[in-house]
Amino acid sequence: MSLFKSASIVSLLTLLSRITGLLRELLIASTFGANALTDAFNVAFRIPNLFRRFFAEGAFSQAFVPVLAASKAQHGEAATQLLIDRSATVLTWALLLLSVLGVAAAPALVWAMASGLQQSPQGFEVASVMTRWMFPYIAFMSLVALAAGVLNTWKRFAVPAATPVLLNLCMIGAAWLGAPWFKTMGLEPIYALAGGVLAGGVLQLAVQLLALRQLGLMPRIGWGWHSLREAWADEGTKNILRLMGPALLGVSVAHISMLINTQIASHLTPGSVSWITYADRLMEFPTALLGVALGVVLMPQLALARASGQKERYSAMLDWGLRLVVLLAVPCAMALLLFAKPLVAVLYHYGAMTTHDVQQITYALMGWGAGLVGLVALKVLAPGYYANQDTKTPVRVALAVLVITQLLNLLLVPYFAHAGLTLSIGLGALINALWLLIGLRQRGSYTPEPGWWRFTLQVLLATALLAVFLFWANAAFDWTQLRAESLKRIGLLTLVMVGSGLIYFSALWATGLKLAQFARR
Repeated sequence: MSLFKSASIVSLLTLLSRITGLLRELLIASTFGANALTDAFNVAFRIPNLFRRFFAEGAFSQAFVPVLAASKAQHGEAATQLLIDRSATVLTWALLLLSVLGVAAAPALVWAMASGLQQSPQGFEVASVMTRWMFPYIAFMSLVALAAGVLNTWKRFAVPAATPVLLNLCMIGAAWLGAPWFKTMGLEPIYALAGGVLAGGVLQLAVQLLALRQLGLMPRIGWGWHSLREAWADEGTKNILRLMGPALLGVSVAHISMLINTQIASHLTPGSVSWITYADRLMEFPTALLGVALGVVLMPQLALARASGQKERYSAMLDWGLRLVVLLAVPCAMALLLFAKPLVAVLYHYGAMTTHDVQQITYALMGWGAGLVGLVALKVLAPGYYANQDTKTPVRVALAVLVITQLLNLLLVPYFAHAGLTLSIGLGALINALWLLIGLRQRGSYTPEPGWWRFTLQVLLATALLAVFLFWANAAFDWTQLRAESLKRIGLLTLVMVGSGLIYFSALWATGLKLAQFARR
């Protein structure tokens, strides 16, 4: 299967996940609005997600997938199955211990994440209760990451890309059916969302384990003390743990920045955490469809190329990924900067969501739009280091960018409030991506193929034409006043999006850019 076809499958399934995710957020926004209780849920949900990224798609995946791919290429499938079994054993024991500690320490974790919630005592208490409910979600999702790493290495991309839909469906059911039921029981309705999160984690793990069983790759977890010691002493496991050290620090750096930003947002106007979260859901569309899809497909293939000594293939795959980033992320960034308000209004402006909320979410989304190219490019550039089993360089860069991001916060937040937080993250991502790109060039790992200057000019010309159209479409209609005519507003947005695609790709065709070259690569 070609890289383009694999990335397309992941991208389409991720699109389905993001569509259901937006439906989830739309339902939550219209049901609960943006207030102290929604801030409490968003903080409580971020805590297990923070730890999940340590043990799941963050540090663990960055270390596990390259080692797994190298083992498969160099030692065969029998040795790789043993590596899977022992990795699963160590990970499961660590997750059980973490889950117990997390449930016990929930109030302290909420205070560390967002002490400003104490402005509303009820909000702080609700966040603590929901953190206890949702903390075991970390264990399920971390094992999902292990299963996904195995499936992706065996080029089975569909199941890992599709299972996030299950979380969204569970949360939709919780908001739609669970919240009214909780209310009749005399409980706070927003607690239903925590139950939906936990159910989503269980279902995702069950589906991925079934996929592994069909391939004969089901992990055999050792529950005895002897099995744990044996797994801990395994050379492959040691290599994963060795690589996880710097990767953990790298993930920590990224999430220390998020922790600081959440703390700052919790001390701003009530609703600020929710405004940023709702904007984040929209921003995840381009980052997931482009960046995550490319990262998922490229990581195991880059690792296999490195393990096999195919340096030219390794460089060519990076070049292909970066060109796709420029081709698709640049126009998306322009859309988030010039057309953010219509997107927010059409997707969120219902029920308890006010016009003021729409404007505040718009500001946050524009901040992220400024750094979208960097956020997507990182998903291609970072695997270039991880595939070479170099987790230290991205960490050193991330540490420096963390300092830069917080300096930007000092400069921007007094003027732009919560939008200054997203803008600082976006600008930091651009700096991070540029730094990693320069590093790959200097070490000779990546050599750009001919035609970059012409290609970049073609994309910029097409994006400039798109910008004119989006500027007109944003000003031509009062998108918030069309709230009472929701079908008309949805129809207008659809026409604008279709028109944008036609304008952009027609302009590229007119400049002589052949899109078929990306499919061939």
